[in-house]
Amino acid sequence: MATLADRYSENVTGKYYVDSQCIDCDLCRETAPANFTRQDDGGYSYVYKQPETPEEEAQAKEAMEGCPVEAIGNDAA
Repeated sequence: MATLADRYSENVTGKYYVDSQCIDCDLCRETAPANFTRQDDGGYSYVYKQPETPEEEAQAKEAMEGCPVEAIGNDAA
């Protein structure tokens, strides 16, 4: 389970975030490309834009639920 204390600093402020457990599998970037991107130097994903529409919210939630290492958190959950 993702922890707020281990979130990457690149995550924008908001309820979704990626923490240091990320294994750079690309699932979140494929599932919710409007919200997740890759930090190329570090080899991990992070939230560059919080969901703004119901569709983006559903995609971010799907990415969180599908993350194989549970590196995506939602501090509003």
